Amino acid sequence: METSQVSQAVTSPVHYAGFWLRLGALLVDLVASFIPSCFVAFIPIVIIKLVSATRGFDPAVLMLEVLPLLGVVATWLYFAGMESSPWQATLGKKGLGLYVTDIEGKRLSFGRATGRTFAKYLSTATAGVGYLLCGFTPKKQALHDFVVDCLVLRQPRQ
Repeated sequence: METSQVSQAVTSPVHYAGFWLRLGALLVDLVASFIPSCFVAFIPIVIIKLVSATRGFDPAVLMLEVLPLLGVVATWLYFAGMESSPWQATLGKKGLGLYVTDIEGKRLSFGRATGRTFAKYLSTATAGVGYLLCGFTPKKQALHDFVVDCLVLRQPRQ
């Protein structure tokens, strides 16, 4: 009688990061990025004030145009850069033992991380419902995770 052996790969269980852990990580990221953002914003404010003083126009209009654009660029580079890095996490996610992967568990490319970052605008545009989805979906995915096939996982507790 012949028996066949089926090899089974040993896999560790997947731990999805839920809403509250992800919210905590975001709050840590906001606090961690506040002071550097102030320093980065200070430079264009000084330049705009100096240029406006020599040209005689109101700098408020230019600041209202430049600073939000700088905020979008800084947010994009921070989230996409950190989540596609070997850490696979922002400072807040890393601190809480979370990391971002694609649906197959691989590290995100910078392009996919960029897509995920900008897809967060969709989660925000739905009055925040896109973020709340991660509390109700089987793999704890928010709308921006669905858009680019990503997962936010947590390191198993040891």
